[in-house]
Parts: sequence; structure tokens; C-alpha cells
Amino acid sequence: MTEALPMAGGHAANPNINAAGLTKNDYRGAPSTLCLGCGHNSIANQIIAALYETSTVPEHIVKFSGIGCSSKSPTYFLNRSFGFNGLHGRMPSVATGALFADHTLKGIGVSGDGDSASIGMGQFKHVMRRNVNMVYIVENNGVYGLTKGQLSATAEKGLRLKKQGENPYLPIDICMEALTSNATFVARSFAGNAKQVKELLKAALAHDGIAVLDIISPCVTFNDQENAFHSYKWAKDHEEPLHEISYIAPRNEIVLEREMVEGEIREVKMHDESTIVLKNLEKGYDPTDRHEALRIMEDARQNNWLITGLLYVETDKPNLISQYNLVDTPLNRLTEADLRPDRSMIDKVNALMF
Repeated sequence: MTEALPMAGGHAANPNINAAGLTKNDYRGAPSTLCLGCGHNSIANQIIAALYETSTVPEHIVKFSGIGCSSKSPTYFLNRSFGFNGLHGRMPSVATGALFADHTLKGIGVSGDGDSASIGMGQFKHVMRRNVNMVYIVENNGVYGLTKGQLSATAEKGLRLKKQGENPYLPIDICMEALTSNATFVARSFAGNAKQVKELLKAALAHDGIAVLDIISPCVTFNDQENAFHSYKWAKDHEEPLHEISYIAPRNEIVLEREMVEGEIREVKMHDESTIVLKNLEKGYDPTDRHEALRIMEDARQNNWLITGLLYVETDKPNLISQYNLVDTPLNRLTEADLRPDRSMIDKVNALMF
């Protein structure tokens, strides 16, 4: 049996208080102003649930976003956390600078298919290859919802939207772009699959490096026709989960449910000793195999499948900060005295030069 953990503040008897001594309300934000039924609201709710269930302290998280309906989402969760709403497509550079300045924080960036796959594609690619320690969520609906539903770069070829005409271009695949840019955690989900979204978020938060979540998030106002690839009906009819996913925190004993022995079980150990447990639905799929991830995404494209789950994870690549010999104190807290060389050292250098 797993020994019960003492709860912060003496709240062990209250099941609504987590190990950080907080209630779920401590993770909420302002009321949403997005359209009723928007998939972005569901994602925000699962971010709240994931952080609450992992007992993450809100002040240890910093939020980032760019421009668009998706980039309004950080307002709706973690009102105790600092955040920065950047320019269109520029969220990655803001996040890189902030997380470099304070390496003790974990970043959550929320972007959209327009913000990341169009104007922000250059920055998206570079934050991947640098392996910045953050969760990068793309709320993907195939349209520019904030500016009245123009086609975005992820819209499928042949999609016809009211007043926008037919899309003549092939779409950009967020997960494919992340993988080819050497991201170390790549997953796809659907806003209508709340349990999967939550478990993937937990795993992404535990990942040491860049964790990309491409979440199909239907726009109920501009892009919810039954045959649209970003609609609720199409996603529900075509979703093909790769596996059942469970996240097990490092403080818990790992116990697999009895029925899981009938399928193939794969455990992925994370840096913080937490574990992702995957029950493969497609026999033999290995999320640590980069070539396999590319293959399954290409198969999905050709067959019009909405493949969801953890597509790829690499746990031994150093993140951006670990590649630099930084002091333990965050750079943004160093004083002038910490940064300025001692006077005797300056005199010594000057003497050698002159």
C-alpha cells in the first residue's frame, strides 16, 4: 500500500485540498469571454484540473501568449501566476527570455494555429530546437476566429468557409513541424477528449524541455461544419487514440490496473521520477522512436485519421538552461554587487593590460 502523504497546512482530512494546501479555485482565472462551446474553454478547464491534481504551486508557473482567441486563454486560469501577452507570433521569444532570466519557473505558453503556424512559424521552430523548458499548447481550430473566421495555415485543403471561399493550400501539421524541429515531447489531442487532454498536460508539465501539445479545438462560430476536420463531429468520428495514457506522480506507488496486462504496456520515466504509463491500442507503437512517430503521422494524413496521444518523447536531451553554466540564483534577482567584479580584480586586469 502507498502511505498517505501529509497535506500542507494540516488539511489531510479535507479531500478538496491538495498537497500544496490549495483548492481548485486557487487555480482558476477570470470568467471566459470566448464563445459558448469553444474548445479553448475546455482546455483551460483541463489546465486548471491538471495543475490542481499535481499540486503545482501557481506562483511557480509563468504564462505566455501571443494574439488570437487562443492567446486570451491564459486569462481564464491561474490568476495567481504572472503572465505576458506578447505580439502576434512572438510568444516564443518572450518565453525564452523570461525562463532564461528565472530558471526556477515552469512556462505554459498558449498559442493558436494562426499565431504559431503562420506569422509565428519562425519563432516556433527555434523554441523547439533550443528545447526551452515549457509547455507549448497550440489551440488549433483551423481559422482566425478573432478576426471573423479567415482560413488559417492548418485548415485542410478544400475546406470551404462562409465568406472565405475554398482553401487551395495543403495544411501545416503542427506535430510534424515540432518533430522535424527536434522537439523532445510531441502530443496531439482533441478538446472533446477531456481525460486525455488532462493526462497529456500532466505529462507535459513533468517533462524537462519543450513539450508541444497540438489540441484540436473546434471554433463553434466559424468552423464547426460536420465535414470540417476541426469540428466536434469530425473529430469524434475520426479520432484514433494511439494508447490509453496515465500520469503517475513521483510520490505515488506505480500500480497497473488488471485489465492493462492484456495490452502492451510501456512506461516512460521522466526526469522528476514521475512515470507515464501507456497502454498501446496499436500494437507495438513506441513513442520514444522518432521514425515511428513520423510514420504514424504520415499514415494519419493519408487516411484522414485524427491520431491522438503521446506521439514522441525524448527524456535525455538537456534543456536550454542546463547547457549554460548559470549560477543557482535566478539572473533576474542578481544585484549590481553580484554582477560587478571586485575592485581588486579590476586593478589586477588593468595592471596586466597597461
